[in-house]
Formats: sequence, structure tokens, C-alpha cells
Amino acid sequence: MRERSSARSGEPPNGARRRRLRRFAAAVGCAAGALLFVPWPEPAAPAGAGGRPFVWNQDQRWQALETAFRNARKAGCAGSRPRAEAMLGEGRRLVADAAAGEVGPESVVLDEIERTTFELGPMVAACPETIPEYVRLVTRMRSMVKRQSRHWDMGLAATRTRMYRLLYGGRAALEEAILQAPPGFSPPLVAGDDEPSVTPSAEVLGVTVHSGDILVSRGGVPTSALIARGNDFPGNFSHVALVHVDERSHETSVIEAHIERGVAVSSLSSYLKDVKLRVMVLRLRSDLPQMMADPLLPHRAAGAALEDARRRHIPYDFAMDFADHSKLFCSEVASAAYEPFGVTLWMGLSRISSPGLVGWLSGFGVRRFETQEPSDLEYDPQLTVVAEWRDPLTLYSDHIDNAVVDAMLEGAEQGETLGYPWLLLPVARAAKAYSSLLNAVGLVGPVPEGLSAASALRNRQFSRMHAAIKRRTVIRASEFERAHGYRPPYWDLVALARQARAEFRPGGRLAGGRSAARLPATERAWTLCPNTSRTTASALPTSSGGVRCARAR
Repeated sequence: MRERSSARSGEPPNGARRRRLRRFAAAVGCAAGALLFVPWPEPAAPAGAGGRPFVWNQDQRWQALETAFRNARKAGCAGSRPRAEAMLGEGRRLVADAAAGEVGPESVVLDEIERTTFELGPMVAACPETIPEYVRLVTRMRSMVKRQSRHWDMGLAATRTRMYRLLYGGRAALEEAILQAPPGFSPPLVAGDDEPSVTPSAEVLGVTVHSGDILVSRGGVPTSALIARGNDFPGNFSHVALVHVDERSHETSVIEAHIERGVAVSSLSSYLKDVKLRVMVLRLRSDLPQMMADPLLPHRAAGAALEDARRRHIPYDFAMDFADHSKLFCSEVASAAYEPFGVTLWMGLSRISSPGLVGWLSGFGVRRFETQEPSDLEYDPQLTVVAEWRDPLTLYSDHIDNAVVDAMLEGAEQGETLGYPWLLLPVARAAKAYSSLLNAVGLVGPVPEGLSAASALRNRQFSRMHAAIKRRTVIRASEFERAHGYRPPYWDLVALARQARAEFRPGGRLAGGRSAARLPATERAWTLCPNTSRTTASALPTSSGGVRCARAR
């Protein structure tokens, strides 16, 4: 009957069948397309490390320091220098007294060193000629603390808190003074302790680095600030790399894990081409038992890491599981290299405990919250700080990035989540599929290997939020500088970032319904021009709608 019906209609017998197949294929295609919009169930956010995030909780102290700075500025360098020099002398005496014997982490003399270091900041900031001596004092203090920590119990909360207050706090106090001074008063490179080494060496940024040295650095993207600040003890560094120097050719290689392509070996010049706001050189102590038994241990560890990176593809470890070396994140490159040689780095493991931060990081794929964070390697007593370099032209932007992330993480603790536009999910999934094909032949795609499409969209949203809040923070900071005559110190930057965050709305919009991408040109200038003390860099719109920087005295 069907064949006679088809014959009567004049349609070939298989024509109706083809039509039905086309309809079925279209229906399947539509269903598959619709599924691309459906988010996969996300695993429940794991519990954090269960620690207590460090909080300074000293707002009155910061305000007192700012008042002291304003008073010292009024007095001028001639009026404040005698007081600064007297306090520098007192600081040197206190550090020498502490270095003369053994002191515990709860020693009163360390309390006095902390107090003196912070109270010196306003005096030095008002008289920048004293900054070099302040740099030397903070560097000596760090060396003393690192030596004393060799006999401290790194598992005690008191030890970790003391080291953080003095090492991170000393750097913070010093950089506040540097940021108030004209360029040139603080050298970019600060030498630490020249730890002896017999491994092959090369020159990096004016420093002799040895094979096996560890480079701890800070990148310039928003996620770098999140890595540095996302910790029970917020820090300054976001990346770790391992140096290898060939004993014959002295060719220097850097082994590091990149989010985009996993573990890679690059030349020293390639490593330095990536934006580095600061770099610290760490070296294994020569008096460790393992080093006394084998002085070439760091070179052999670096050589093994280099061979492993060249022998196999090692994906990036977004879970931050430092115990599983099938994948590696940046810190794990160093710890995994030294582990077979009897050296366990990060004697005090990093902890991530704040529920809001844990929720955000788990959305990026993190699963281990007691792990190895780059900033915390500085506190390991097995390592010596050989040198520290900071870029004076980007130091202020570094501080603004930190303040913005601190304000954003306050929002995370208040229940703000990192969502993403669901309409972009099909595009992200297509990009992920394309990236997987490229990864299969050893190439890098738009979505990193090991990162889901949803996580990539969350990363995009975080970066957009950070950029929008930073734009407004920079505008407010410029207004603060014009009103007060000096750059806002960090505690004021955080307050300004909080105000800017309050204006932000999910989806990249600010209060009043304006898109962050459609702000006036003056507000799109979120990158400040390098400026000098008592000079404000302002953003002026150009005829093409862009921005140029001008200096208004």
C-alpha cells in the first residue's frame, strides 16, 4: 500500500525515507546543540585545610603610621632624618642582639624588631635618602630570622605567624616607603646571603645563579595575584621555576609548569620575556646533611627534572596534588625534583582554609588545600634567600592588583560566587574539544589541558571582574593622591578596592547599569603611567577613543 501511495504521488519510494532521515538527523542535531547549553553537575566543593587564616587586625596601627607619615612630610627630610637615623640604629642593634644567640619565635626581642621595622616606614618615606639603609636593615632582619628558624618547629602556628609577620611584614613596610619616594632611591636588585655552591653557574639579572637554584616570581595577570593572595598567609609570589646550568656549555635552562601547556623547558631569555613583577632566588643551604654528603645534589636534581621534562609530556596539575607527580603544578616542579634526593621542600605546608576562597579555587579544579604555594617557600629554613629583584615601575600596580584581589576575596567570604554566562558554554565546549585535538598532537589550544570548559569561563569571569574593579580602584587612588599629596598606602588601597567592588555587578557591569567595557575613556586607563613622588599620572582620552597618560603636577 505504501509503495502504491508513493507511486500515485509520483515520489520515488526512497524519497520519503530520506526526508524522515533528514528530520531525524535535524532533531538529533538540535538535541545535541541544546545539550551544549546544559552545565555538567559540578562536584561539591571540598573542605578547606581547616586552619585559621592570618589577619593583622591592626587598623588603628595602620592609621597611626599614616598620621606619622603625614607629620614627617610636613617636617621635611631635615626634620625627620635625625629620628629616622636613630631608629635605624636601634633596629640594627636589635637585629644584632637577636643574631648573637638563639631566640624562639615568641621572643620579645622579635616583637621589638617588628615594631621598629613598621615605625621606621613613615620616617624613611618622608626622607627617601635613608631608603638604602632601610633596605639593608630589612635584609639583615630576614637573614637573622631565616637563621633562627633553623631550630624552630615549623609545624607550630606561632612559628609560621612569626616568620610571616617579620618577612612578609618587613617587605610590606619597606615597599610602602619605596612607593612614596621618587625613582632611583631604591635599587631594583637587593643582594641576600651568598650561599656557597659548587654547581655550574650563570648570570641572571645581575645575580650569579647556580644549577638547582629555585626562582620564585610574580606574574602580571589577575590569576597571578589570586595565586599570591589565595592563602591562609597572603603573599607576594605566584610562580616557581627550577634552574639548570649545563656543566660544559653553561647553557641555562629553566624548568617550569605552565597552565597553558604543562611542564616546559625554556631558555633563560624566554623565561625573562614573560612579565615578572618580582623575582627571588632561593638556594639550598650548603650545611644541610644531604648537601655535605653530596655538594652536587642540586645540579643532579635539576638535571633529573630537565631529563624528565624532555622525555615525557607532563600536564599541568590543576588539583595542586603535590603527592602525585603524573601531573605537576609550578611548585611541584621544584619539590618533585628534590624529593628523590632526600630533600623535602615546603617544611611548612601551605593551607587554604577560607570557605569562599576554597569555593572559588575548586571552581578552577583545585582539590588539595593543604599544598605548596609559591610564596611560602621563602619561609622554608632549608633555603637561603640569595637575592630579590623587584620592578620599581610596576610595584604600584602589583600592590593595586593585590588590594583588588583582597577585596574580591572578601566578597567570596560573603557568598559571592564565580559564575559565567551560560550562553558562552557551547562556545567554550567547542573550544575545549578543539584544544583536546591540538593537545593530542602536542600543540596548545585556547583551553588548557586539564581545565574544563566551565572552569575556563570562570577564569574569564574572574579576570573581567578584576579588570573592572581595578579600573575603578585606580581612578579612586589617583583622586586620593591629588587630595592628599601622596599615594594611598596598602590599607587605603584595600578600602578603595572595597568601594570599587561594591559598584561591580555580575556580568561585567557596574552600578548604574554601565558595562565595564563601556566606561568613559578616563576610566578605561587602568594601567598607570610610571610617575614620581608628588606627581600624579592621569589618563586623558584621545581622538580615537583610546587613552594617553599625562602628568599633572
